Amino acid sequence: MNKVLDHLEEWLIAFLMGGATIVIFVAVVHRYASGIPWPALQDWLLTVNMSWAQELCIYMFVWMAKFGAAYGVRTGIHVGVDLLVKQLPERIRKKVILFGLLAGALFTGVVGTFGAKFVWDMAHTEQVSPDMELPMWIVFLAIPCGSYLMCYRFLQVAWSFWRTGELPHHDESHVEGIDVSADAMPASKANAQ
Repeated sequence: MNKVLDHLEEWLIAFLMGGATIVIFVAVVHRYASGIPWPALQDWLLTVNMSWAQELCIYMFVWMAKFGAAYGVRTGIHVGVDLLVKQLPERIRKKVILFGLLAGALFTGVVGTFGAKFVWDMAHTEQVSPDMELPMWIVFLAIPCGSYLMCYRFLQVAWSFWRTGELPHHDESHVEGIDVSADAMPASKANAQ
């Protein structure tokens, strides 16, 4: 089940990021091409309405950010300041890390619950977005969905840490699909490993 959720999360983030990039590109090309004085093309481009593009991209980036934060917790790339925590004795460090993970789960669970109530109340109104005229409850559904997924990821990481004592760690120098041997690495990286 977790593998399916992991892949769904990754595909959703990739789709939203790629889709928003394409929509922005098309909107910018449309805007500048509409100003070129080519009679037939300019007339046709001026009939194409792209006013919805900015709004759609904003919504796509909001959804991407909410699911991206959950992905960050799962993979260990979410922002965290652990300078002081690393200085603590091992026994206390584990308790502080578990407290932090559970506090993150509590916070995101509370945000998800308030977000779900907000979406539920909004679903019973006629509010729509300005350009696309989407029901606003669909737009704001990103809050409970992303927050509950992030809460689950915090609990998942806390459970794994409690059992193994290890946190997910992201190696920013690693590129998936590329295997770098120790002799091809710079000396500073090879010595660190």
